[in-house]
Amino acid sequence: MARSLPAPPRFGIEEEYLLLDAETGLPCDRVDDIIAAIPGHLAEHEFFHSQLETATPICERAPEALAALSGFRSAAARAADGLGVVVAGTGLPPVGGDIAGTRVANPRYDEIEQTMRGMVTRYYSTGTHVHIEIPSREAGVEAMARIAPWSPVLVALTANSPLWMGEDTGYADWRYMSMQQWATAGYPPRFESVAEYDGVIDDLVRSGALLDGGLVNWSIRLSEKYPTIEARLADAQLDPRDAVAYGLLFRALVARALRDTADGAASSPWQRDVVRGAHWVAARNGLGSTLVDPQRGEPAPAFDAVDRLVEHVSEELAHAGDLDEVHAFVERRRRDGGAAEVQRTLWRTGGIAGLLELYRSGHGA
Repeated sequence: MARSLPAPPRFGIEEEYLLLDAETGLPCDRVDDIIAAIPGHLAEHEFFHSQLETATPICERAPEALAALSGFRSAAARAADGLGVVVAGTGLPPVGGDIAGTRVANPRYDEIEQTMRGMVTRYYSTGTHVHIEIPSREAGVEAMARIAPWSPVLVALTANSPLWMGEDTGYADWRYMSMQQWATAGYPPRFESVAEYDGVIDDLVRSGALLDGGLVNWSIRLSEKYPTIEARLADAQLDPRDAVAYGLLFRALVARALRDTADGAASSPWQRDVVRGAHWVAARNGLGSTLVDPQRGEPAPAFDAVDRLVEHVSEELAHAGDLDEVHAFVERRRRDGGAAEVQRTLWRTGGIAGLLELYRSGHGA
């Protein structure tokens, strides 16, 4: 008898973009002009005036999210083009990282700068965040524990920041490395209850290590604002289709975790530093060589690990109607070796001009 699965959880995607000068590729402080030029779109400031943010509405199916992100990118790109700016879906600016960013005037950002000091002066980190609806915070804490061994594969699939200050870092995801400076970084510990989760955050705030709970920078966390679990694993993406496919994979992982909990399935044991080490391998290698096998904990060809992930959540993907979208995403990655490798290749052959053209091509699906 076929398994009866609950309705797929609703989801939303937040995308951040860098604004780069169309000639030099340097970060460009034109966010106010772009926001003013696209009324009717959800366009928001991020930390610097050279960053732009948007978010989808609450979505049930992939086409809703893709339409929202593609429509926004197209509108923002048209506005930017008239200003001599490129809207770039990349985790870090390839050049100009040595220049201090111009911070958006905001009381909260004032507090962040006072607390974090020089660590955020050049913090151009630009990512893709996914929110998945959960039935309770307790369910979210359990899902975080069950997703942990699979999460490094998501890092590899979305790695898109190989260049920093005009050099190839040798990493597919240098943004991951830059984020390790935070008091909360990488995959969170395993929590036995939501009370323990909240207690750890309270202790971090009380000790002065965190300004408040909203600044928890773990790769995955419970949202402070919404009844969701939030993945903060991914760099900004070159193509909106990739951002959506990443969101669908994460939704399927959450749904599988919720199902396994309801079925009473045992949760795989894992140790936090081992998971963090697997994230580091994924950030370094991307899809170019090996990853840590999510089930065996040993090196495996990158796409073997990817295939294991897709198989692990295949029922959830099929039930949500997302299997074709995810298969197409994986096949794009097989062909191009990953977004980081695409950036590297164009940097070697076309320099900053080639990269800027690549970023322009991501303005719609």
